Amino acid sequence: MQERGKELEERTATFALKVLCFVRSLPKAVPEQVLGRQLLKAGTAVGANYRAARRSRSKREFLARLGVVVEESDESVYWLGLLVRDEACAPPDVASLLQEARELRAIFATSLRTARSRP
Repeated sequence: MQERGKELEERTATFALKVLCFVRSLPKAVPEQVLGRQLLKAGTAVGANYRAARRSRSKREFLARLGVVVEESDESVYWLGLLVRDEACAPPDVASLLQEARELRAIFATSLRTARSRP
């Protein structure tokens, strides 16, 4: 269990760095920069909040923080989805980034459901 948590911490950190690189590559036009800032906030918050969840002092705190992780990963999917549709900035690597965001969202949503169901 502890090892799985460390793997997810590393995976979310890698995701954040890929988001950072992607946002840097966006066109300098205002719409793309606005969407990029939103993605950057959400994409980097996934890992930060997951770390905080792992260090929770109670189940209630863990559930609340993990809920934020699910929200931030879902928001990352949303912003990436918009950027994929934007013809001005849809490089091929955005599809893999969107897939990773979807996978992280699924992992954390399942984790949250499992944690809620346990006594």
